[in-house]
Amino acid sequence: MLRRALSLVLWRTLALAMVVLGFVGIFLPGLPTVPFLLVAAWAGGRGWPQLERWLLNHPKHGPAIQRWRDHRAVPRRAKWMSLLMMIFSTVVIAFTAAPLAVKIGVPSVMSVVAVWLWRRPEV
Repeated sequence: MLRRALSLVLWRTLALAMVVLGFVGIFLPGLPTVPFLLVAAWAGGRGWPQLERWLLNHPKHGPAIQRWRDHRAVPRRAKWMSLLMMIFSTVVIAFTAAPLAVKIGVPSVMSVVAVWLWRRPEV
């Protein structure tokens, strides 16, 4: 019983944290909203069904979450926006005092993510 209660608290905490990050992403251009809401819906499905239902029925973000669940699909516009933000981030990092490992590592990881993202269907 204690284990189940702890599990619920952890799933709900994760779901709520992701909703908060998704909300912050509405206002910060470099922080994406939908990926956080995808994780929130996933965690909500394990410990907070009402939150999961609310996210799936959300008029703006619900369809994107459902598209991902049904087809693992990402709209072309989202792909382009992600790519542009990755390029912008790479340029910003290049002009900072970040260590060389960061200047090489971060764009490398973003490149792998970009390739993965562009291989997703566009249903």
